[in-house]
Amino acid sequence: MKIGAFVPLGTVNATPEFLTGVGPALEERGFESVWVAEHVVMFDDYSSRYPYADTGRFPADGDVGLLEPLTALAAIATTTKTLRLGTGICLVAQRNPVYTAKQVADVDAISGGRVDFGVGIGWLREEFEALNVPFDHRARRAEEHLEVMRRLWTEETASFEGELYRLPPTRLYPKPVQRPHPPIHVGGESDAALRRAARIGQGWYGFNRTPAETVEALDRLDRALDAEGRTRDDFTVSICPYFKEIERGDLEKYEELGVDRVIVVVFAFDRDGLLQTLDATASALL
Repeated sequence: MKIGAFVPLGTVNATPEFLTGVGPALEERGFESVWVAEHVVMFDDYSSRYPYADTGRFPADGDVGLLEPLTALAAIATTTKTLRLGTGICLVAQRNPVYTAKQVADVDAISGGRVDFGVGIGWLREEFEALNVPFDHRARRAEEHLEVMRRLWTEETASFEGELYRLPPTRLYPKPVQRPHPPIHVGGESDAALRRAARIGQGWYGFNRTPAETVEALDRLDRALDAEGRTRDDFTVSICPYFKEIERGDLEKYEELGVDRVIVVVFAFDRDGLLQTLDATASALL
Protein backbone atom coordinates (compact mmCIF):
# COMPACT_ATOMS: atom_id res chain seq x y z
CA MET A 1 0.00 0.00 0.00
CA LYS A 2 1.17 3.51 -0.83
CA ILE A 3 1.69 6.16 1.84
CA GLY A 4 1.20 9.79 0.92
CA ALA A 5 1.38 13.01 2.91
CA PHE A 6 -1.23 15.74 3.17
CA VAL A 7 0.83 18.89 3.78
CA PRO A 8 -1.05 22.12 4.55
CA LEU A 9 0.78 24.97 2.79
CA GLY A 10 -0.15 28.53 3.58
CA THR A 11 0.47 31.65 5.60
CA VAL A 12 2.44 29.94 8.36
CA ASN A 13 4.91 28.06 6.18
CA ALA A 14 4.80 29.46 2.62
CA THR A 15 8.52 30.17 2.37
CA PRO A 16 11.10 29.23 -0.26
CA GLU A 17 12.94 27.12 2.31
CA PHE A 18 9.84 25.10 3.15
CA LEU A 19 8.68 24.64 -0.44
CA THR A 20 12.08 23.58 -1.74
CA GLY A 21 12.56 21.25 1.22
CA VAL A 22 9.25 19.45 1.48
CA GLY A 23 9.41 17.35 -1.69
CA PRO A 24 12.95 15.97 -1.31
CA ALA A 25 12.31 15.30 2.39
CA LEU A 26 9.23 13.23 1.53
CA GLU A 27 11.06 11.29 -1.18
CA GLU A 28 14.04 10.57 1.07
CA ARG A 29 11.74 9.06 3.72
CA GLY A 30 9.79 6.85 1.34
CA PHE A 31 6.54 8.77 0.93
CA GLU A 32 4.86 8.07 -2.41
CA SER A 33 2.91 11.30 -2.86
CA VAL A 34 2.18 14.78 -1.54
CA TRP A 35 -1.33 16.27 -1.43
CA VAL A 36 -2.23 19.93 -0.99
CA ALA A 37 -5.58 21.57 -0.31
CA GLU A 38 -7.43 24.52 -1.82
CA HIS A 39 -9.26 27.58 -0.55
CA VAL A 40 -8.79 30.81 -2.48
CA VAL A 41 -10.05 32.99 0.35
CA MET A 42 -11.15 32.32 3.92
CA PHE A 43 -13.39 34.15 6.38
CA ASP A 44 -13.50 34.95 10.08
CA ASP A 45 -17.29 34.77 10.05
CA TYR A 46 -19.30 32.44 7.82
CA SER A 47 -22.59 30.55 7.92
CA SER A 48 -21.51 27.47 5.95
CA ARG A 49 -20.86 24.31 7.93
CA TYR A 50 -17.48 22.61 7.59
CA PRO A 51 -18.34 18.91 7.15
CA TYR A 52 -15.23 17.42 8.74
CA ALA A 53 -15.49 18.81 12.28
CA ASP A 54 -18.18 18.37 14.91
CA THR A 55 -18.09 22.12 15.50
CA GLY A 56 -18.82 22.83 11.84
CA ARG A 57 -15.86 25.22 11.79
CA PHE A 58 -12.78 25.05 9.58
CA PRO A 59 -9.64 24.51 11.75
CA ALA A 60 -8.08 27.88 10.89
CA ASP A 61 -8.95 31.56 11.00
CA GLY A 62 -9.46 33.80 8.00
CA ASP A 63 -5.85 34.96 7.96
CA VAL A 64 -4.45 31.44 7.53
CA GLY A 65 -4.61 31.32 3.75
CA LEU A 66 -3.59 28.37 1.61
CA LEU A 67 -1.28 28.45 -1.38
CA GLU A 68 -3.04 27.85 -4.69
CA PRO A 69 -2.53 24.09 -5.01
CA LEU A 70 -1.32 23.77 -8.59
CA THR A 71 1.13 26.63 -8.11
CA ALA A 72 2.48 24.87 -5.03
CA LEU A 73 2.71 21.54 -6.84
CA ALA A 74 4.57 23.15 -9.74
CA ALA A 75 7.18 24.37 -7.27
CA ILE A 76 7.46 20.95 -5.62
CA ALA A 77 7.68 19.25 -9.02
CA THR A 78 10.94 21.04 -9.82
CA THR A 79 12.63 19.66 -6.67
CA THR A 80 11.48 16.02 -6.96
CA LYS A 81 11.84 13.06 -9.29
CA THR A 82 9.38 10.36 -8.21
CA LEU A 83 6.89 11.97 -5.82
CA ARG A 84 3.30 11.95 -7.05
CA LEU A 85 1.69 15.41 -6.89
CA GLY A 86 -1.92 15.48 -5.72
CA THR A 87 -4.60 18.10 -5.20
CA GLY A 88 -6.50 17.19 -2.08
CA ILE A 89 -8.75 18.65 -3.20
CA CYS A 90 -9.21 21.10 -6.10
CA LEU A 91 -12.58 22.89 -5.94
CA VAL A 92 -13.44 22.53 -9.61
CA ALA A 93 -16.98 23.87 -9.34
CA GLN A 94 -15.77 27.36 -8.44
CA ARG A 95 -12.89 27.49 -10.94
CA ASN A 96 -12.72 28.30 -14.64
CA PRO A 97 -12.27 24.88 -16.28
CA VAL A 98 -10.05 26.09 -19.13
CA TYR A 99 -7.52 27.72 -16.82
CA THR A 100 -7.66 24.70 -14.53
CA ALA A 101 -7.12 22.28 -17.42
CA LYS A 102 -4.14 24.38 -18.49
CA GLN A 103 -2.62 24.38 -14.99
CA VAL A 104 -3.04 20.64 -14.54
CA ALA A 105 -1.57 19.87 -17.96
CA ASP A 106 1.37 22.20 -17.35
CA VAL A 107 2.20 20.68 -13.95
CA ASP A 108 1.94 17.22 -15.48
CA ALA A 109 4.40 18.31 -18.19
CA ILE A 110 6.78 19.97 -15.71
CA SER A 111 6.76 16.87 -13.50
CA GLY A 112 7.08 14.30 -16.27
CA GLY A 113 3.58 12.93 -15.66
CA ARG A 114 3.15 12.82 -11.88
CA VAL A 115 -0.13 14.65 -11.24
CA ASP A 116 -3.06 13.09 -9.37
CA PHE A 117 -6.06 15.37 -9.77
CA GLY A 118 -8.22 15.20 -6.65
CA VAL A 119 -11.45 17.13 -7.11
CA GLY A 120 -14.54 18.14 -5.17
CA ILE A 121 -17.58 20.38 -5.33
CA GLY A 122 -16.84 22.56 -2.27
CA TRP A 123 -18.70 23.35 0.95
CA LEU A 124 -18.06 27.07 1.60
CA ARG A 125 -20.85 29.14 0.05
CA GLU A 126 -19.12 32.39 1.02
CA GLU A 127 -16.07 31.45 -1.08
CA PHE A 128 -18.24 30.87 -4.14
CA GLU A 129 -19.90 34.25 -3.57
CA ALA A 130 -16.50 35.96 -3.35
CA LEU A 131 -15.63 34.40 -6.72
CA ASN A 132 -19.01 35.40 -8.21
CA VAL A 133 -19.85 31.76 -8.95
CA PRO A 134 -23.26 30.31 -8.04
CA PHE A 135 -23.14 27.86 -5.12
CA ASP A 136 -26.35 26.15 -6.21
CA HIS A 137 -26.02 23.33 -8.75
CA ARG A 138 -22.31 23.10 -8.01
CA ALA A 139 -22.30 19.31 -8.44
CA ARG A 140 -23.61 19.66 -11.98
CA ARG A 141 -21.18 22.51 -12.61
CA ALA A 142 -18.26 20.41 -11.38
CA GLU A 143 -19.15 17.54 -13.71
CA GLU A 144 -19.44 19.86 -16.70
CA HIS A 145 -16.13 21.52 -15.83
CA LEU A 146 -14.45 18.13 -15.59
CA GLU A 147 -15.83 17.12 -18.98
CA VAL A 148 -14.49 20.36 -20.48
CA MET A 149 -11.07 19.58 -18.98
CA ARG A 150 -11.12 15.99 -20.21
CA ARG A 151 -11.87 17.12 -23.76
CA LEU A 152 -9.16 19.79 -23.68
CA TRP A 153 -6.64 17.21 -22.47
CA THR A 154 -7.52 14.48 -24.97
CA GLU A 155 -8.81 16.13 -28.16
CA GLU A 156 -6.86 18.14 -30.72
CA THR A 157 -9.72 20.62 -30.98
CA ALA A 158 -12.17 20.51 -28.07
CA SER A 159 -15.68 21.88 -27.74
CA PHE A 160 -18.55 21.45 -25.29
CA GLU A 161 -22.20 22.44 -25.00
CA GLY A 162 -23.61 22.01 -21.51
CA GLU A 163 -26.33 23.44 -19.32
CA LEU A 164 -23.89 25.61 -17.37
CA TYR A 165 -20.81 25.93 -19.59
CA ARG A 166 -20.08 26.35 -23.28
CA LEU A 167 -16.66 25.86 -24.84
CA PRO A 168 -16.24 26.93 -28.47
CA PRO A 169 -13.77 24.96 -30.62
CA THR A 170 -10.53 25.37 -28.70
CA ARG A 171 -6.98 23.99 -28.80
CA LEU A 172 -5.03 23.50 -25.55
CA TYR A 173 -1.34 22.58 -25.54
CA PRO A 174 0.84 21.12 -24.24
CA LYS A 175 -1.24 18.06 -23.51
CA PRO A 176 -0.68 16.18 -20.24
CA VAL A 177 2.10 13.61 -20.25
CA GLN A 178 -0.18 10.98 -18.72
CA ARG A 179 -2.57 9.31 -21.14
CA PRO A 180 -5.39 9.76 -21.63
CA HIS A 181 -5.05 12.36 -18.84
CA PRO A 182 -3.98 12.65 -15.18
CA PRO A 183 -6.14 10.39 -13.01
CA ILE A 184 -9.17 12.10 -11.46
CA HIS A 185 -9.82 11.23 -7.81
CA VAL A 186 -13.30 12.36 -6.80
CA GLY A 187 -13.62 13.52 -3.20
CA GLY A 188 -16.72 13.55 -1.03
CA GLU A 189 -18.50 11.28 1.41
CA SER A 190 -22.12 11.42 0.21
CA ASP A 191 -23.81 8.79 -1.94
CA ALA A 192 -23.91 11.35 -4.75
CA ALA A 193 -20.14 11.88 -4.47
CA LEU A 194 -19.47 8.15 -4.58
CA ARG A 195 -21.73 7.76 -7.61
CA ARG A 196 -19.84 10.63 -9.26
CA ALA A 197 -16.53 8.89 -8.52
CA ALA A 198 -17.81 5.64 -9.99
CA ARG A 199 -19.19 7.36 -13.08
CA ILE A 200 -16.37 9.72 -14.05
CA GLY A 201 -13.39 9.09 -11.78
CA GLN A 202 -10.33 6.93 -11.75
CA GLY A 203 -10.36 6.97 -7.97
CA TRP A 204 -12.06 8.10 -4.76
CA TYR A 205 -10.45 10.42 -2.21
CA GLY A 206 -11.98 9.60 1.18
CA PHE A 207 -11.44 12.04 4.01
CA ASN A 208 -11.52 11.96 7.81
CA ARG A 209 -12.12 8.21 8.09
CA THR A 210 -10.68 5.56 10.39
CA PRO A 211 -10.50 1.99 9.07
CA ALA A 212 -13.77 1.18 10.85
CA GLU A 213 -15.44 4.21 9.28
CA THR A 214 -14.12 3.24 5.86
CA VAL A 215 -15.99 -0.07 5.74
CA GLU A 216 -19.47 1.30 5.05
CA ALA A 217 -18.12 3.90 2.60
CA LEU A 218 -16.42 1.19 0.55
CA ASP A 219 -19.63 -0.82 0.57
CA ARG A 220 -21.47 2.17 -0.91
CA LEU A 221 -18.63 2.73 -3.38
CA ASP A 222 -18.72 -0.90 -4.54
CA ARG A 223 -22.45 -0.64 -5.19
CA ALA A 224 -21.91 2.58 -7.16
CA LEU A 225 -19.12 1.00 -9.20
CA ASP A 226 -21.22 -2.08 -9.88
CA ALA A 227 -24.03 0.13 -11.19
CA GLU A 228 -21.51 1.51 -13.72
CA GLY A 229 -20.23 -1.93 -14.67
CA ARG A 230 -16.96 -1.34 -12.88
CA THR A 231 -15.00 -2.78 -9.97
CA ARG A 232 -12.16 -1.55 -7.80
CA ASP A 233 -9.75 -3.48 -10.04
CA ASP A 234 -9.46 -0.41 -12.29
CA PHE A 235 -10.01 2.15 -9.54
CA THR A 236 -7.83 3.71 -6.84
CA VAL A 237 -9.04 4.24 -3.27
CA SER A 238 -7.13 6.87 -1.30
CA ILE A 239 -8.02 7.61 2.34
CA CYS A 240 -6.82 10.56 4.40
CA PRO A 241 -7.51 9.99 8.11
CA TYR A 242 -7.02 13.76 8.58
CA PHE A 243 -6.60 14.57 12.28
CA LYS A 244 -7.71 11.12 13.48
CA GLU A 245 -4.95 9.15 15.16
CA ILE A 246 -3.28 6.50 13.05
CA GLU A 247 -0.84 3.75 13.98
CA ARG A 248 1.04 1.13 11.99
CA GLY A 249 -1.67 -1.42 12.76
CA ASP A 250 -4.24 0.88 11.18
CA LEU A 251 -2.33 0.74 7.91
CA GLU A 252 -2.75 -3.02 7.89
CA LYS A 253 -6.48 -2.60 8.47
CA TYR A 254 -6.79 -0.14 5.60
CA GLU A 255 -4.86 -2.52 3.37
CA GLU A 256 -7.11 -5.44 4.32
CA LEU A 257 -10.08 -3.33 3.19
CA GLY A 258 -8.49 -2.82 -0.22
CA VAL A 259 -7.40 0.77 0.29
CA ASP A 260 -4.64 1.58 -2.19
CA ARG A 261 -3.21 4.70 -0.56
CA VAL A 262 -3.29 6.23 2.92
CA ILE A 263 -2.54 9.95 3.10
CA VAL A 264 -1.32 11.08 6.52
CA VAL A 265 -1.34 14.68 7.72
CA VAL A 266 2.10 16.26 8.01
CA PHE A 267 1.93 19.75 9.47
CA ALA A 268 4.87 21.98 10.32
CA PHE A 269 5.59 25.70 10.65
CA ASP A 270 9.14 25.68 9.24
CA ARG A 271 11.69 23.43 7.56
CA ASP A 272 13.25 22.16 10.79
CA GLY A 273 9.85 21.32 12.19
CA LEU A 274 8.96 19.60 8.92
CA LEU A 275 12.01 17.34 9.06
CA GLN A 276 11.33 16.43 12.69
CA THR A 277 7.68 15.66 11.97
CA LEU A 278 8.52 13.60 8.91
CA ASP A 279 11.16 11.60 10.82
CA ALA A 280 8.65 10.82 13.57
CA THR A 281 5.90 9.94 11.08
CA ALA A 282 8.16 7.76 8.95
CA SER A 283 9.49 5.98 12.02
CA ALA A 284 5.97 5.23 13.24
CA LEU A 285 4.38 4.22 9.96
CA LEU A 286 6.88 3.34 7.24
